[in-house]
Amino acid sequence: MKDGTGQSSIIKTTAEKTVFPILFAISFSHMLNDTIQSLIPAMYPILKTSFQLNYAQIGLITFTFQLAASLLQPFVGSYSDKKPQPYSLAVGMCFTLIGLLLLSIVNHYYLVLLSVCLIGIGSSIFHPEASRVAYMASGGKRGLAQSIFQLGGNAGSSLGPLLAALIIVPFGRLSVSWFSILAIIAIGVLYKIGQWYKQHQVARKGRAGSAGTNRPNLSKNKIVISVIILLLLIFSKYFYIASITSYFTFYLIDKFHLSVQSAQFHLFLFLFAVAAGTILGGPFGDRFGRKYVIWASILGVAPFTLILPYAGLYWTSVLIFIIGVVLASAFSAILVYAQELLPGKLGLVSGLFFGFAFGMGGIGSALLGKLADHTSIRYVYQLCAFLPLIGILTAFLPNIETKKKSVQV
Repeated sequence: MKDGTGQSSIIKTTAEKTVFPILFAISFSHMLNDTIQSLIPAMYPILKTSFQLNYAQIGLITFTFQLAASLLQPFVGSYSDKKPQPYSLAVGMCFTLIGLLLLSIVNHYYLVLLSVCLIGIGSSIFHPEASRVAYMASGGKRGLAQSIFQLGGNAGSSLGPLLAALIIVPFGRLSVSWFSILAIIAIGVLYKIGQWYKQHQVARKGRAGSAGTNRPNLSKNKIVISVIILLLLIFSKYFYIASITSYFTFYLIDKFHLSVQSAQFHLFLFLFAVAAGTILGGPFGDRFGRKYVIWASILGVAPFTLILPYAGLYWTSVLIFIIGVVLASAFSAILVYAQELLPGKLGLVSGLFFGFAFGMGGIGSALLGKLADHTSIRYVYQLCAFLPLIGILTAFLPNIETKKKSVQV
């Protein structure tokens, strides 16, 4: 029966019930996507030796990948706000598959840049639409949904260095092609998610319409200032994370004379901590308020980052784990805060913030690589230790949390 009541029932079901199978499926796809992405920085020691690269050239690899992964995201998100593209998730993963296969066989530095660019394009298509799917399936538990989605990505990021240490280091760069099976699996899963997405487009429009009525009572200038503050916090977080993902292995090798494999296991420890910490930010934000989670996550990590450059190997391992857990809780809270600040523009907001995060990671890696060449890798960490102090800007964010007690009626 296709009457107004039936359509209303569909919208209500989507709005009030969390669709965990879809959340877990999109999180699993995020894990596969980011596992492939994380192979890139995990391969840096191998690429540095194979192509005789300096730190600046390594930074350019990250910059190329992050630039490709960041520039398109706001445009993809904005376009899909107007014209939803349910199957774009699977299409994006096809770009990733091509880039991965190319990376395993190239014999020139510029072709390495092309390979990571293709992987970046795949990422730029994936993230805005995948974040929208998580929002659609959240059932109002937006922080929890984003945390589940982010957990998959961060788990995948943590697996890259481990898989590189266990597979790519002993078997060589050609073994990168073995990971194409992950991309193929992801394409299949994302196609099925695309079918669910397409079936629920009517419900999504209904939710977008109702979301518009929950717009916070803030002036346009206040909203713009708040978005700028959130982007500065993203800058702080991802500039620091870039210093870890791109250069932490070199830092450990330089300071503690570790082997490449041992250094990669330490990088895995950090990325595993990031994955573990991710699940905390969303639910804590739902319960206690996203502003407080952002405050605790960005500014709260500063004491540990300031101590890290002067710690021995044991305490470096302990501190890097704590830093990963605390810092990871911020992104879900920031993203959902921004979505609530600009309801009805999920794609644009997701694309802007994911894109800016990737962009800051790429720019940070390139600049820090140049800095390491002109100073030292240890100086990079002494300088980056102060980045989390930018978290003090959280004090200027408005309190927009809405207590959804009416849901319990």
